[in-house]
Amino acid sequence: MPAEFLKIHPTTPEERKILHVVDILRDGGVIIYPTDTIYGLGCDIHNARAVERIARIKGIKPQKNNFSFICYDLSHIADYARVGNQAFKMMKRLLPGPYTFILEASSRVPKILHSNKRTVGIRVPDHPIPRRIVQELGNPIITTTIRDEDEILQYPTDPEIIFERFQHLVDLVIDGGYGGNVPSTIVNATDDAFEIIRQGLGEVEV
Repeated sequence: MPAEFLKIHPTTPEERKILHVVDILRDGGVIIYPTDTIYGLGCDIHNARAVERIARIKGIKPQKNNFSFICYDLSHIADYARVGNQAFKMMKRLLPGPYTFILEASSRVPKILHSNKRTVGIRVPDHPIPRRIVQELGNPIITTTIRDEDEILQYPTDPEIIFERFQHLVDLVIDGGYGGNVPSTIVNATDDAFEIIRQGLGEVEV
């Protein structure tokens, strides 16, 4: 059975549609959704089977995942990661925005997400759709990239093309308009010696 294709307004997401997405996630569904950078592939972080499905889609072992997850805001982050004072100041200045912060994982992060490491990547994107989803769900969702086979355009941007490619692999594809093709900037903030691991859309001085 092919996935559902759901158009959601990118700046004023319709409440009933957000609740529908949340129902799918609570049932163990896997979704594709827009962010402030590129389209993401995700599920409820507490559903191990859904996390394993995403690992299969990506062609990796769940224990070797490099998944990050989306939080609603800074207070949400503190539930899942240990944030130092300097990191908090930087995150308060930059979030919501196109950044992924690598932080020490707290005990609330499901083991499947950090089984071989003690860190976790966290995002608060500047996009209403994923933030409203996690706000209604009550906990974070996975965010991992979907790549294009095109050598020039590394990440697919057209939700209809994304749907054509993934409709038999996921449960829902959200159409929130065209996405970007530059990923988030990744910052290692496990200590005060901040390091940019990947320069993406977000500008940051460390």
